[in-house]
Amino acid sequence: MERIDRSRAPKKPGPLPLAGMERPDPARGLVRLLGFVLGGPVTLVEEGDRLLMQRGSLSREVAPALLSHCLSQGLLAREGDRLRPLAPARPLLKRLLTGGAESHRAQHGLIATEERLVEGERRPVTVNRQESVLGTLALMKDREGEPWFSAGAVAAGERLARDFTFAGLQPRMTARWEPRLSTCGKGMRGGQAELSDHQIDARRRLNAALEAVGPELSGAALDVCCFGKGLEQVERERQWPARSAKLMLRTALQLLARHYGIGGDQTAPISLSFASTSAEGSPVIGRR
Repeated sequence: MERIDRSRAPKKPGPLPLAGMERPDPARGLVRLLGFVLGGPVTLVEEGDRLLMQRGSLSREVAPALLSHCLSQGLLAREGDRLRPLAPARPLLKRLLTGGAESHRAQHGLIATEERLVEGERRPVTVNRQESVLGTLALMKDREGEPWFSAGAVAAGERLARDFTFAGLQPRMTARWEPRLSTCGKGMRGGQAELSDHQIDARRRLNAALEAVGPELSGAALDVCCFGKGLEQVERERQWPARSAKLMLRTALQLLARHYGIGGDQTAPISLSFASTSAEGSPVIGRR
């Protein structure tokens, strides 16, 4: 009698996966917990073996192990039956919601989509506004909720910073290890003879822009746009009144925008007046 090898017999197909079914995400519970707590004051309520979070008329069950993990990691704080988020909770939630390779940049930056000139065409590009001081200052609002610095003023500041970088004027923070390619002999000064044509053109554009701004305001434009100093640092170093640097900088950027021909009214005069001051003692800058 022939012996049958059942190991070679075809196996029955298993159950097909349901369409649209997602894999369980271990971070989903953490996202739901942090998102619920960050939405407002949360009260913990125990109902038998269940632990509920209540916020107004909303209620959501939370796993005790997950809650204990968030408390031990410094994401949440419990005060009696109250639950409140701590400082690391919001950045972590932002990173979890973004996911992928962009999660770290989304957590530690301010990502936005802007139109930039790329190879002669205006295209949407992804930028991090916190990479420069100008990107952060562009978010400042006045009392009416309008941008303190116009788009043309910010673009003029970025153009000044670009020329400053191309001119090679940024001070080095480390040693220079590349070989020195010089055409001058020993003991001779290189100076402008060693600069490339692009660097010379950038320095000419930079000097022309600073002359258009004037000696009173060009220092503030250089400090913020080119050296990346904050407004408070500029006020401290130049011994200016509090909250006056943003006024000085706005006027300087408006003059730069007029020089470059970027946006806005190119004919209305801009004046810097120290005759009148605000309640805080800061100079008032305005148009005549």
